Amino acid sequence: MYMTQGLHRSAQQRPNDVAVHFQGKALTFAQLSDRVARLAGALRGLGVKDGERVAMLSINSARYLEYDMAVPWAGGVLNPVNIRWSSAEILYALNDSASLILIVDDTFKALGTKLANEAGTVRHLIYAGDGETPAGMLSYEQLIEAAEPIEDAWRHGDDLAGIFYTGGTTGFPKGVMLSHNNLGISAMAQLMTGRCGADAAFLHAMPMFHLANFAAVCALFISGGTHVVIPAFTPLATLEAISRDRVTQITLAPTMLQMLLDWLKQHPGEAARLDMSSLKLIGYGASPISQTLLRQAQQTFPETDFAQGYGMTELAPLATVLGPEYHTEEAFASGKMRAAGKPHLCVEVKIVDEFDREVPRGTVGEIAVRGGNVMLGYWNQPEATAQAVRGGWMHTGDGGYMDEEGLIYVVDRIKDMIVSGGENIYSAEVENAIASQPAVGQCAVIGVPSEKWGETVHAVIVLKQGAIATAEEIQAHCRKRIAGYKCPRSVEFREALPLSSVGKILKNDLRKPYWEKQGRGVA
Repeated sequence: MYMTQGLHRSAQQRPNDVAVHFQGKALTFAQLSDRVARLAGALRGLGVKDGERVAMLSINSARYLEYDMAVPWAGGVLNPVNIRWSSAEILYALNDSASLILIVDDTFKALGTKLANEAGTVRHLIYAGDGETPAGMLSYEQLIEAAEPIEDAWRHGDDLAGIFYTGGTTGFPKGVMLSHNNLGISAMAQLMTGRCGADAAFLHAMPMFHLANFAAVCALFISGGTHVVIPAFTPLATLEAISRDRVTQITLAPTMLQMLLDWLKQHPGEAARLDMSSLKLIGYGASPISQTLLRQAQQTFPETDFAQGYGMTELAPLATVLGPEYHTEEAFASGKMRAAGKPHLCVEVKIVDEFDREVPRGTVGEIAVRGGNVMLGYWNQPEATAQAVRGGWMHTGDGGYMDEEGLIYVVDRIKDMIVSGGENIYSAEVENAIASQPAVGQCAVIGVPSEKWGETVHAVIVLKQGAIATAEEIQAHCRKRIAGYKCPRSVEFREALPLSSVGKILKNDLRKPYWEKQGRGVA
């Protein structure tokens, strides 16, 4: 399999059909293919060799889709940058991946200049915006105009397609290496479940760096479906795009879905002019949904199916799917709606104990996944790879059980990770930032329940003897070091932290008061 295959097919078989809708403009498959081939030629001219990394720091756009295809077409490797990260985190990922080129848009042109000056490997900074090209940058559009289209480099199979950075338990992001096969197999599994087919108009409302969205990008290119793109999620922009471009499918984090419902409730007059009748499927994922929110969504969109996806970046990204058949009154009554779903097509899932032995149905253990979607490994981290992937099985770090029907239920998190607003936050990363504050003696970071975000970051801190610090000072200190969404939303000061007999902080004891009345162990 290779990522560009579907674009070749569509450009040949249906060149005049619309591939992309963005900001009132449309690109046909023939136009898109030509621009991709020319951008690939420009990248080659700038020194991109087979396996070379090319990064993009941008909000959503049609150009982002061109980047997704042009980099592998040129023989390169994608490095989509998390736009919510701090500059220090982005700089780490650029240097760690040895990215040769950084592409930025209007939103990030100033930061791009700073990063290019500080990064040790970035040789070219490309401006993919709509204004005048800043000094020191190359113009994206001029590069395409001047370049000759080139033949596809045809990277395929187990060749590295992209490095997708995710939070790390050591406090630094880890680069998840996904191959063309990983992404292609995951995309084909989506298509076999009826998602993102040739007749789909899929709205890219989630950030395009996020693998939950990129999975849909890959599936749509294979099928020849239509991409509908908005620069960033807002309730109004999302609803207008659905109405205007006759969107049939969308994936949203639960927080985004809540914002959508709130807007509709608050603006009934404006909502009345919008036609939602084309919307056939709302997928939700990145964090589980509350039963209350799902009920509200189903009542708001009574003719629309709902489906949940559970997974992680390392799985390209899906492990299980809870399809529309489990979004019924019967499923609500039986409690099956609380499941994360059944194993996705082309995927095996089992629940194992600490010795990797499969446990009986109904017994809680670690969720492990095997299939062609499992990552190649972590970039330059062979030990972390060996720890995560054992015997071909990706160990997710999530605790759960499988019922007699084969449904997987997630009940706790073995890895010390918080999922807030669809973003993975490793507590070690936040703890490292907090611990560097001079007044802090000890700290522990946990996730606490949030109706809006699923979980939010909560810090429990023991100050050094005689030291003084406020919650606001701790939060301000963190914001200088890590992305804003990772910073603690709440801070608690204690005289001591609960410890085990060997001195390990008992985080379960810290979590218990917050989670004991919740329906599940993690958000």
